[in-house]
Amino acid sequence: MPKEYIHVGLEIGTTKVCAVVVGVGVGAAGAASSFRVLGVGEVPSRGVRKGEVTDIDLVKRCVHEALGDAEEKAKVEIHNVVVSVTGAHMQSLNAIGELDLPFEDNEITEIHVQEVENKAHECGIPRENRALHTVLQHYYVDGQEGVENPVGMVGGKLEGGFHIMHGISTRVENTLRCVKDLEVDVDDVVVASLASAQAVLDQHQKDLGVLLLDIGGGVTDYILYRNGAVRHSGVLAVGGDHVTNDLAMGLRIPTARAEKLKCSEASCQLEGVKPDDTIVLKAEGTFAGGEIQRKVLNYITRLRVEELFCLIRKKIEPVCRMDLIAGGVVITGGCSALQGIQVLAEEVFGVPVKRVGSGSSSRARTWHDDPRYSTAIGAARHAHLLVNDGQDGGFFTKIKDIFFKG
Repeated sequence: MPKEYIHVGLEIGTTKVCAVVVGVGVGAAGAASSFRVLGVGEVPSRGVRKGEVTDIDLVKRCVHEALGDAEEKAKVEIHNVVVSVTGAHMQSLNAIGELDLPFEDNEITEIHVQEVENKAHECGIPRENRALHTVLQHYYVDGQEGVENPVGMVGGKLEGGFHIMHGISTRVENTLRCVKDLEVDVDDVVVASLASAQAVLDQHQKDLGVLLLDIGGGVTDYILYRNGAVRHSGVLAVGGDHVTNDLAMGLRIPTARAEKLKCSEASCQLEGVKPDDTIVLKAEGTFAGGEIQRKVLNYITRLRVEELFCLIRKKIEPVCRMDLIAGGVVITGGCSALQGIQVLAEEVFGVPVKRVGSGSSSRARTWHDDPRYSTAIGAARHAHLLVNDGQDGGFFTKIKDIFFKG
């Protein structure tokens, strides 16, 4: 009988706190035979700005509510979680570690591989930052390319290329403190872009080369793969809330009405809109109502989203030309549901763009297809990879020593 493992991904986002409970069936050979979402707990965020904690007590309450909601829906007790982290303080770099092997004993061992990774960490990460992920890109043995596992090979020089994701230690710790006092163990921390990639990208896309954008309320996380490896990643402090604020200011309407308008009426496209096409806003509370031009609504929306895409392209092009990303761009996150966003992205990036969940009707959509849950689902997948790869107790021990002292 296949055994089912329960894993929980927790996302503390700008607009929502979300806990996703998944069940992973594992067959006799140890490979995952099934992956199903058992329940999703979700509450509006309080005490979070641009993906970072600004009020620990408020966020604790949100996390407690979200976990309780997830437990009730999934009908399980939650004891362990993997927490995704984001924020404009998150950075990344590519580094190479090199090791000269002694001539008389030149067989490469696991110790040598670890030494190469340690040397890559000497690349000058700021003192206030901590490496959260060291993702392998490639190994070279005496200049030989494409080495996947150098252990057991012989050579005079071992090199390893790594993508290192790092962030300010205290800001990561503040996120973890929102969970620490809730009698729930944090199994690991995963950078949001890496988590989202676990949920929505397959290996074929990564091999071809693909850029993933996760557009949330307060930030946009992005990650670039080429030849199967992470080449670049980062966070921009621009998201769906910025579109809402622009609409509120430009149209002189309350923020709550601007948010509803963005979700129901706004589009990134100007073509096909008639000059006299208007939208009537009904009076509500202290808002007297009014009438706005659809073309103005779409123009404001397009400007902000186009600016976001141009900023990301500017970050990507020094690392990799867009025409070399054969897998195109994949967009997820709550703001990816914005009308016309796929067409606008294709205009800016000049490559095919896929929007997560765009192939499913709203009635048939499952949690797996919903772009709002990509990060939390990916965090749960990350939890399974830790167990399956035998890494639980490795990386987490280091994280625990750093952030949960005493």
